[in-house]
Amino acid sequence: MLLNGWKKGWIAMLLAICITAAGCQPAKEAGPAALPEANQAEQPQEIVLAAPRDLAPGPKDAYYTSLILYVWEPLIAGGEDGEPAPKLAESWEMSEDGREWTFKLRDNVRFHDGEKLTADAVIANFARYRKVSPKSSPFYTLNIDTSYPGLQNIAKVDELTLRLSFKDPQPTLPYAMANFASPIYSPNSFDENGDFKGLPQGTGPFKLIEHQKDAFALLEANPDYYGPKAKTGKIRVRVIPDPDTRLAALKAGEIAGVMDLGALPPEQARELLKDERFGVSHTASTISHYLHPNGKEGPLRDVRLRRAVSLAIDREMIVRELYRGYPTATVNILNATSPFHKELKVSYDPAEAKRLAGEVLGDKRQPVRLIVPSYGIDRYPYKAQAELIQHQLKDIGLDVEIRILDGAAFKEAQAKGDYDLALATQGLPNAEPFTILNQYMASSGSANKNYSLGYSSERVDSLLKEAAGLLDVEERRRIYDELQDIAAAELPTIPLFNDASLIAYDKRIQGYKALLYGTSLSELEWAP
Repeated sequence: MLLNGWKKGWIAMLLAICITAAGCQPAKEAGPAALPEANQAEQPQEIVLAAPRDLAPGPKDAYYTSLILYVWEPLIAGGEDGEPAPKLAESWEMSEDGREWTFKLRDNVRFHDGEKLTADAVIANFARYRKVSPKSSPFYTLNIDTSYPGLQNIAKVDELTLRLSFKDPQPTLPYAMANFASPIYSPNSFDENGDFKGLPQGTGPFKLIEHQKDAFALLEANPDYYGPKAKTGKIRVRVIPDPDTRLAALKAGEIAGVMDLGALPPEQARELLKDERFGVSHTASTISHYLHPNGKEGPLRDVRLRRAVSLAIDREMIVRELYRGYPTATVNILNATSPFHKELKVSYDPAEAKRLAGEVLGDKRQPVRLIVPSYGIDRYPYKAQAELIQHQLKDIGLDVEIRILDGAAFKEAQAKGDYDLALATQGLPNAEPFTILNQYMASSGSANKNYSLGYSSERVDSLLKEAAGLLDVEERRRIYDELQDIAAAELPTIPLFNDASLIAYDKRIQGYKALLYGTSLSELEWAP
């Protein structure tokens, strides 16, 4: 449906504020020289990219680097179809009762420090998991208790085989282990506290050889990698938080491409596609965008008002006008890339929204505080999105005050319940939906508590407990389907859309594309 004239003008105004207020400024950070001209005979060894945040938070982080830098690898990866895929573990097998899992490791794999990947090395990593859990990270919290519930023992069978034993059946363990739940490093990487001593020694196609916090991470190809070797000798990933500065750096040839969440705002993608020097790649993403309600105190405790808010928001307009159609509107708490995702109809019904809100508010108008994280504004058109939501909720009697908070203040406001609504993102830490459903829907769930969602349901707690004890995966799927239906009806959080992984690059490089999580970094090379 075409927008009315006033809506077109209003959306255009928001986009103008969001995109051009700061202007495209020259890159302020010092960096390597501009990319060579296309006819230059010899290309430099180093390719420079940029990300909105530091992808190597450092030695106190649970992982030191993000998975998308290809420095470390998990036992089990998440495939592009969302299913568990072999990585350092080449195969696995479950016992008949579901209480034991046996893993066979790849042979002839070495860490960057020369140590061999063995069952003993993996056991040492599990010992670290126990010591540090839960250990925070800007990516995902490392927590052995949630990823390996009821783990009783991990034993060496032979040099390349190990067995995990559990108190209860764990039929979906490979889903739970995918990606950030099974990072493996050389045992020499850790100090007595489980923090990194020096740079991380993983098994990936790249080594981290230099890192300056909030400035850059320098990667070097691992010549001893067991799989296909990285095609570029060195890749420098600069930290450029401001999207206009990243765009200016790309246009000026100071960087060859961008990576990570929100690295390329959709409006900038449209602009770049007008220039034949640049290419854009996009695909589905494991990241979901939510509108968290404060369910502990305030008006959003009433599920009728949460439903009214959900029905009053035109998700398709947000996706189309602010994100140029790259994401996908959703009302499902579980991201669409999950192999357990259930299709649910997206509803936009302003009349029903007004009726439900009237049941709660009567003829009175209700002030609400919408908090927005400043890091979200660096990655996404969150300012325009907040203003659009502000406008749409006005029609149901909610007077929205927008507050932009830095990361620490945003986190504190959520924890204290000092807000009514909050724009937020959430990724899939692994392929097991129990993780997200438990965090957001269990009465004691970590996200439920930390974000003051205030959600509690005896039925949900019972279903989660039942799912945890089921051996049959299809029976678990039945429960997960019901939990997704309940979440859509009772709205512990209000899903908005599933994000898209969107990157841009200078066409003087090739092999660079967006993946479900990250990019094809090891395929990146200079174009001939």
